[in-house]
Amino acid sequence: MAIVVLLPLLAACKQEAEVAAPAPRQVRTTVIAEEQGAATLSLTGRIEAEDEAPLAFRIGGRLLENNNKLGQRLLQGDLVARLESQNEENQLRAAAAALAAAGAQYNQAAGNYDRQRTLFRQGWATRATYEAAEKGKKTAAAQVDAAEAQLAAAEDLLGFTELRADQDGVVTAVGPAAGEVVTPGQMIVRVARQDGRDAVFNVPSQVIRQAPANPDIMVSLADDPGVKVRGHVREVSPQADPVTRLFEVKVTLDNPPEAMRLGATVNGVMTTVKDAVIEVPASALTRTEQQPAVWVVDPANRTVALRPVSVKRFGEYLVAIADGLQAGDIVVTAGVQALHPGQQVRLLEEQP
Repeated sequence: MAIVVLLPLLAACKQEAEVAAPAPRQVRTTVIAEEQGAATLSLTGRIEAEDEAPLAFRIGGRLLENNNKLGQRLLQGDLVARLESQNEENQLRAAAAALAAAGAQYNQAAGNYDRQRTLFRQGWATRATYEAAEKGKKTAAAQVDAAEAQLAAAEDLLGFTELRADQDGVVTAVGPAAGEVVTPGQMIVRVARQDGRDAVFNVPSQVIRQAPANPDIMVSLADDPGVKVRGHVREVSPQADPVTRLFEVKVTLDNPPEAMRLGATVNGVMTTVKDAVIEVPASALTRTEQQPAVWVVDPANRTVALRPVSVKRFGEYLVAIADGLQAGDIVVTAGVQALHPGQQVRLLEEQP
């Protein structure tokens, strides 16, 4: 009889246990925050002259003197190198002699013209004779002009045997030595002008694409970081180096310190501002209807809902979300595979 009475009680307890709500599932979450950060990029480069030019002779010949040294300072007008000038001196003497002969012919023609003009006016000479004398004078004058031009050209050629600095600067490269035969335009020395210095860096194309417009570059000496100066991008090479596939970027320095000498190794630091982005751990990502999705917690009743999202960029640990989330959303980051819509959860972050 007692067993019969207990059976209904056991059935009631079993039914109550079946309808009891399951315990909330523990999950790990993160609160979405929209971040706008800054990335710092550091590159190593070198100091070069802002304006550097090779000096060369306008004519060819045997190099008689080239005693320049690397790092030597030149002032405007200083003698840089000299060619043998025997041929040019001979041409100058020949031009001077030709001018003297042309001058003598002109004097003779001019005297004859004066005599014929007087005789013609007095009626003792014919017009033909007078006009011939006039023509002879003009021809002699033209020959004098031509001889003067040849003399000036010979003087210029003689002057071209001396190479002089056109501006103040520092020698950064030295070409052929004395005794060698050089051709017109061949580099004798390369001179860095004193009107500015650049920091030159070899930069990957990705950095150039991500760099802001007109970025400020902080340049410091590699062996003495305390020596620093601000710079601005002056020139970006339009073509990458065929070997390194890097682009040469020249940064003009604002009042560079004296310690930043030509050829010194420097470090350049550029700060880039990243776009505002929402990132979630890669473990938070799941799928719904073949689309990326995340579980979002309702803070009011602690239930979860599956929300589709658009992914901007996949990373090894973080995923950038382009659309679907906003700052303040609570996203489940661990335990996403065991959830279902409307399920109550308990946040591990809130455990005492």
